Amino acid sequence: MGMTASRPNPAGPNPASPNPAASDETFTASRWTRGNLWFPTRIVVNPLRVSRVKRRLFGSNEESISTSQVASLKISTGILWSDILIESTGGTDPIASHGHRKADALRIRDLVEGFQAARR
Repeated sequence: MGMTASRPNPAGPNPASPNPAASDETFTASRWTRGNLWFPTRIVVNPLRVSRVKRRLFGSNEESISTSQVASLKISTGILWSDILIESTGGTDPIASHGHRKADALRIRDLVEGFQAARR
C-alpha cells in the first residue's frame, strides 16, 4: 500500500461560490499511521464547516465545526506526519486528527483562515 495524498476538488476553493459544496477540499491521512490502516481519517474543509470523517466497517463518524466558530488550529509536526487540533469558540470538544502530510496540514490552516477572512 502506498501513501494516500490529499485530493482537492478540481473546482478549487472559491469562497464567493454560490454552491458551497463546489469548494470542498478533502485531506486524507496516511494509512501508515496509527488507526488509519483500514479506514484513514479524512478532513473536509469548505466555506461552511470543517469536518473530520472517520469511516468504520459499518457507517462512519463525523465531527464538524462551523468555519466561523473555529478559534484556533494547532499543527504539531513530526518527521513525516502532522497532527491537527481544531478548537472551537463554543467550548465543544476539539477535532483532532493525526497522520496528515505537513503540506496538507498547512493547506487546511490556510483554507480555514481564508474562509474566515472572506466572511468578514
